[in-house]
Amino acid sequence: MNATPPETGAAAHFRALESLYASAPINRLFESALTVHELGHATIRFEVAPSAFHAAGAAHGTLYFKMLDDAAFYAANSLVSDRFLLTTAFNLHFTKPMKEGTAQAEGRWVSGRRRVFVAEARIVDASGEECARGTGTFLRSHIPLGTLPGYQG
Repeated sequence: MNATPPETGAAAHFRALESLYASAPINRLFESALTVHELGHATIRFEVAPSAFHAAGAAHGTLYFKMLDDAAFYAANSLVSDRFLLTTAFNLHFTKPMKEGTAQAEGRWVSGRRRVFVAEARIVDASGEECARGTGTFLRSHIPLGTLPGYQG
């Protein structure tokens, strides 16, 4: 019987962040999955469902913000293994309406490693076209990641 050894180091931290994302109650409202694949990079695949549409039949800005913020946040928090980061500011730009289907938010750390982090994200739809992009500022909090029930690191 071959047992897979437990992940350690950065890989363990990445899996724990993915678990933290999955455990957040807000994510029960959205069909989505986070993957942290390397330091400073995170991807969220999600479904754009009609339940998230505004009156004109496309995704409401709430969905754009949530996915962009989360992708940028987790890209930044992949560099921090002891504390939870907090979003302090986020700017977003809508470039194309999102219709029903699969989309992906791609987050990337830009700068900062001590107290303040800057990360950006973009959303692409199933055809690969960009629908939105944003940049966020994230602050190291006093909340230890290890105390959060969903963080299994």
